[in-house]
Parts: sequence; C-alpha cells; structure tokens
Amino acid sequence: MTQYITPEAYEKLKKELEELKTVKRREITQRIKEAKDLGDLSENASYEEAKEAQSKLETRILELESYLKTVSLIKQPKTNHHFVEIGSKIEVLSLTPPRQKKTFIITGSLEANPLEGKISNESPLGQAFLKRKKGEIVVVKTPKGEVKYKILKVS
Repeated sequence: MTQYITPEAYEKLKKELEELKTVKRREITQRIKEAKDLGDLSENASYEEAKEAQSKLETRILELESYLKTVSLIKQPKTNHHFVEIGSKIEVLSLTPPRQKKTFIITGSLEANPLEGKISNESPLGQAFLKRKKGEIVVVKTPKGEVKYKILKVS
C-alpha cells in the first residue's frame, strides 16, 4: 500500500536524514576514535557502545532514505471539495450517541494522531470517509459496535 506524507513531514524527515548523515555520523566517528585511543578493544565498553550507536544510526539512515524514495506526497485536494481525499479536512456529526461534531484531517499513517484529529487513510475510519461526499452518512465498524457519521463539510 502506498504511504502518504505531507510536504511538511517530508521536509522534516529530510532534515533529520541530513543531520544524521553529517552531524551525528561525525559525533559517533569521534566517539569511536576516542574509544580506540583508550587501548584494548576487547574489553572496551565505550568502544562497544559507540559501535552499537553507529549501527543504529546507519540503520535509521537506510530506513529514512528508503522511506523518502517511496512515499507519495499529499497534495491539497484539487477538486472543488465534493469528495473526501487524502489531505481533506472534514467536519462530521456523530449520529451515534453522544451526538457531537468532530473535525478530521485524512493523512498518511506516519502522521496519524487521533488526539489531534489526524486520521490515517489506512484506518477503518479513514477508509470509511474516503471518496464520500458532503451530506453522506458513513457507517464505521469499531470494536464497540457501529458508529454513524454525517459528513457536514469537506475542504
């Protein structure tokens, strides 16, 4: 499944990658050098810790490089806001008690944060809203039962 990410999150990850490749690599290289200068490497805890940190760093660099090559950027929906798409901000009314209005932003799984109203396009809730339009009733199956929402606004 395609992973989606906002341009802001993409830039944040690119900055993290750049810092890891420059600043953090230099720091760990220095730590390894200092540990080697202490002598016997077979019983050198500082050296082992620095090598482990280097391994974790290189793994994170590879993960970020791979991820950034394969993600799709979320663009602001170009439609006239009739249908819910990735990147859409929607206002809904819960028709299941307690009846309340909620606002959601449909985003990729990496940026999902339900407490902030950001729901993943891969989540049951996100999938239920995708390709729906203003005025539609959406039924979402949850562990606690079905929840019904009416889409009030799509932007």
